Amino acid sequence: MHKDLFTIFGYTVQTHAVVSVIAILLGLGVALTLTRKTVYYKHMYDFIFWALVGAIIGARFWHVFIFQWSYYSHHLGEIIAIWQGGISILGAIVGGAVALVIYSIKHKLDFLDFADFLSPAMMLGMGIGRIACFFAGDAFGKPTGSQFGVIFPKGTIAYETYGDKPLWPAISWEIQGDFVIFAILLYLFGKNLGKGWLFTTYIFGYGCLRFVVSFFRGDSPEYGLGLTAGQWTSIVFVAIAIIMAIYLILFRPKKPDHEALLQEENSEE
Repeated sequence: MHKDLFTIFGYTVQTHAVVSVIAILLGLGVALTLTRKTVYYKHMYDFIFWALVGAIIGARFWHVFIFQWSYYSHHLGEIIAIWQGGISILGAIVGGAVALVIYSIKHKLDFLDFADFLSPAMMLGMGIGRIACFFAGDAFGKPTGSQFGVIFPKGTIAYETYGDKPLWPAISWEIQGDFVIFAILLYLFGKNLGKGWLFTTYIFGYGCLRFVVSFFRGDSPEYGLGLTAGQWTSIVFVAIAIIMAIYLILFRPKKPDHEALLQEENSEE
């Protein structure tokens, strides 16, 4: 594991940063490919900027106020110090979703349909982003109590927390789960499901995955019923997905006709 990738002109480039950029670029590439014949394609570059802004704000908010408020309540000056590390992927999902809602309303786009097209891309980005977390020694597991496990090097949060104890490879399991969900979403994308089902599957799938993996995480404080903040958030995700599924079954919202919409846009131009 190499936390620092290389040094150039006296500046150390961290593996976490490089892998994060790769995650964004590949996620954007998938989104552009899937939306190529839709009205969303021309919005992608503008939207990705606002999605990143929303994701960063949400990720930091979740980390500070939901995951680690016991620390930041006594270190208020560090709340905005995101460069020191500390973000939550669950908060990033919430922040990105809020950005999508606002952007869809502003540009009169179909939120659920747009979210369906973006779901595989978001899942891929999350999976690669978790690889970045692994290199940073973040999102680590609990001690296994045996010789089996991952030993993080000095300089990582995992080492500062547990030293050279072998830890459960929780982040590795989540990475594998992310890629499995990505493959499922990509498969379902070609099945022409009803509007909203792909996004619902994304929320439900990741909520379940994160809930299970969090039992092996060693970096999150426990709250009510012995569950972590991440698990409570995951429960909310699953509940939202179930409510969405009920709505989709009862009302069967129609997909927009992108071919007709594109022809209309071209005729107006």
